[in-house]
Amino acid sequence: MEIMVWLALIVFFVALEIATVGLTSIWLAGGSLAGLICAAFGMGIVFAVVSFGLLYFTRPWALKYLKPHLVRTNYEEAVGKNVCVTEQINNVKGTGTAVMNGLEWTARSVDDDKIFEPGEIVTVKEIKGVTLYVTESNEMPKMQKSEKKEEL
Repeated sequence: MEIMVWLALIVFFVALEIATVGLTSIWLAGGSLAGLICAAFGMGIVFAVVSFGLLYFTRPWALKYLKPHLVRTNYEEAVGKNVCVTEQINNVKGTGTAVMNGLEWTARSVDDDKIFEPGEIVTVKEIKGVTLYVTESNEMPKMQKSEKKEEL
Protein backbone atom coordinates (compact mmCIF):
# COMPACT_ATOMS: atom_id res chain seq x y z
CA MET A 1 0.00 0.00 0.00
CA GLU A 2 2.78 2.42 0.88
CA ILE A 3 4.42 1.79 -2.50
CA MET A 4 1.18 2.84 -4.23
CA VAL A 5 1.18 6.12 -2.30
CA TRP A 6 4.74 6.87 -3.44
CA LEU A 7 3.87 6.01 -7.05
CA ALA A 8 0.83 8.30 -6.87
CA LEU A 9 3.01 11.10 -5.46
CA ILE A 10 5.55 10.66 -8.28
CA VAL A 11 2.79 10.87 -10.91
CA PHE A 12 1.22 13.87 -9.16
CA PHE A 13 4.49 15.85 -8.87
CA VAL A 14 5.54 15.09 -12.46
CA ALA A 15 2.10 16.16 -13.74
CA LEU A 16 2.29 19.31 -11.62
CA GLU A 17 5.75 20.13 -13.01
CA ILE A 18 4.54 19.63 -16.58
CA ALA A 19 1.59 21.95 -15.90
CA THR A 20 3.56 24.72 -14.18
CA VAL A 21 7.15 24.39 -15.47
CA GLY A 22 8.30 26.10 -12.28
CA LEU A 23 11.24 23.77 -11.63
CA THR A 24 9.96 23.19 -8.12
CA SER A 25 7.75 20.10 -8.03
CA ILE A 26 10.18 18.04 -10.14
CA TRP A 27 12.45 17.88 -7.11
CA LEU A 28 9.56 16.61 -5.02
CA ALA A 29 9.06 13.89 -7.65
CA GLY A 30 12.72 12.95 -7.17
CA GLY A 31 12.17 12.78 -3.44
CA SER A 32 9.09 10.64 -4.00
CA LEU A 33 11.17 8.28 -6.09
CA ALA A 34 13.68 8.02 -3.26
CA GLY A 35 10.77 7.45 -0.87
CA LEU A 36 9.43 4.70 -3.15
CA ILE A 37 12.78 2.97 -3.20
CA CYS A 38 13.13 3.28 0.56
CA ALA A 39 9.53 2.24 1.19
CA ALA A 40 10.53 -1.24 0.19
CA PHE A 41 13.05 -1.04 3.02
CA GLY A 42 10.85 0.87 5.51
CA MET A 43 12.55 4.31 5.39
CA GLY A 44 9.87 6.84 4.41
CA ILE A 45 11.67 9.83 5.99
CA VAL A 46 14.13 9.76 3.11
CA PHE A 47 11.48 11.47 0.95
CA ALA A 48 11.66 14.69 2.94
CA VAL A 49 15.44 14.70 3.19
CA VAL A 50 16.06 13.99 -0.50
CA SER A 51 13.29 16.32 -1.77
CA PHE A 52 14.40 19.34 0.19
CA GLY A 53 18.06 18.55 -0.42
CA LEU A 54 17.45 18.47 -4.17
CA LEU A 55 15.35 21.62 -3.97
CA TYR A 56 17.93 23.55 -1.97
CA PHE A 57 21.09 22.46 -3.79
CA THR A 58 20.04 21.92 -7.41
CA ARG A 59 17.16 24.34 -8.11
CA PRO A 60 19.38 27.48 -8.34
CA TRP A 61 21.65 25.67 -10.79
CA ALA A 62 18.71 24.42 -12.83
CA LEU A 63 17.13 27.88 -12.99
CA LYS A 64 20.42 29.39 -14.12
CA TYR A 65 21.09 26.93 -16.93
CA LEU A 66 17.70 25.60 -17.97
CA LYS A 67 15.52 28.72 -18.02
CA PRO A 68 15.99 31.14 -20.91
CA HIS A 69 17.87 34.29 -20.03
CA LEU A 70 15.82 37.47 -20.04
CA VAL A 71 16.84 39.95 -22.72
CA ARG A 72 16.78 43.58 -21.76
CA THR A 73 14.48 45.73 -23.85
CA ASN A 74 15.59 48.81 -25.76
CA TYR A 75 14.00 50.88 -23.03
CA GLU A 76 16.21 49.37 -20.33
CA GLU A 77 19.36 49.50 -22.46
CA ALA A 78 18.99 53.25 -22.97
CA VAL A 79 19.83 54.06 -19.35
CA GLY A 80 23.52 54.85 -19.11
CA LYS A 81 23.98 55.42 -22.85
CA ASN A 82 25.36 58.61 -24.32
CA VAL A 83 23.08 60.53 -26.68
CA CYS A 84 23.53 63.62 -28.82
CA VAL A 85 21.46 66.73 -28.12
CA THR A 86 19.69 68.01 -31.27
CA GLU A 87 17.62 70.80 -29.72
CA GLN A 88 18.55 72.85 -26.67
CA ILE A 89 17.49 71.06 -23.50
CA ASN A 90 15.98 73.68 -21.22
CA ASN A 91 13.55 72.49 -18.56
CA VAL A 92 12.31 76.01 -17.83
CA LYS A 93 11.26 76.52 -21.46
CA GLY A 94 10.17 72.89 -21.82
CA THR A 95 12.35 72.27 -24.85
CA GLY A 96 14.85 69.64 -25.82
CA THR A 97 15.42 66.63 -28.02
CA ALA A 98 18.21 64.10 -28.31
CA VAL A 99 19.03 61.33 -30.76
CA MET A 100 19.62 57.80 -29.59
CA ASN A 101 20.18 54.92 -32.03
CA GLY A 102 18.93 57.10 -34.88
CA LEU A 103 15.65 57.93 -33.13
CA GLU A 104 14.77 61.38 -31.81
CA TRP A 105 13.50 61.51 -28.24
CA THR A 106 12.10 64.29 -26.09
CA ALA A 107 14.80 65.10 -23.56
CA ARG A 108 14.91 66.93 -20.24
CA SER A 109 17.72 67.62 -17.82
CA VAL A 110 17.84 65.84 -14.47
CA ASP A 111 18.87 69.19 -12.98
CA ASP A 112 16.32 71.92 -13.80
CA ASP A 113 19.03 74.60 -13.77
CA LYS A 114 21.24 72.84 -16.32
CA ILE A 115 20.93 73.71 -20.02
CA PHE A 116 22.44 71.55 -22.77
CA GLU A 117 23.16 72.94 -26.23
CA PRO A 118 22.74 71.13 -29.58
CA GLY A 119 25.73 68.95 -30.39
CA GLU A 120 26.57 68.17 -26.77
CA ILE A 121 26.86 64.56 -25.69
CA VAL A 122 24.83 63.72 -22.58
CA THR A 123 24.15 60.54 -20.58
CA VAL A 124 20.67 59.09 -20.07
CA LYS A 125 19.95 58.70 -16.34
CA GLU A 126 16.33 57.54 -16.55
CA ILE A 127 13.33 57.32 -18.84
CA LYS A 128 9.81 58.38 -17.92
CA GLY A 129 7.26 57.65 -20.60
CA VAL A 130 8.86 58.81 -23.86
CA THR A 131 11.18 61.37 -22.27
CA LEU A 132 14.88 60.88 -21.65
CA TYR A 133 16.21 62.50 -18.47
CA VAL A 134 19.85 63.33 -19.05
CA THR A 135 22.92 64.63 -17.28
CA GLU A 136 26.44 65.66 -18.28
CA SER A 137 28.60 63.04 -19.95
CA ASN A 138 32.31 62.43 -19.59
CA GLU A 139 32.51 61.63 -23.30
CA MET A 140 32.72 65.24 -24.43
CA PRO A 141 34.64 68.03 -22.71
CA LYS A 142 32.52 71.00 -21.72
CA MET A 143 32.85 73.94 -24.08
CA GLN A 144 33.35 77.39 -22.63
CA LYS A 145 30.73 80.03 -23.46
CA SER A 146 33.24 81.93 -25.60
CA GLU A 147 33.96 78.78 -27.64
CA LYS A 148 30.24 78.24 -28.20
CA LYS A 149 29.85 81.77 -29.58
CA GLU A 150 32.81 81.32 -31.94
CA GLU A 151 31.41 78.02 -33.14
CA LEU A 152 28.06 79.62 -34.02
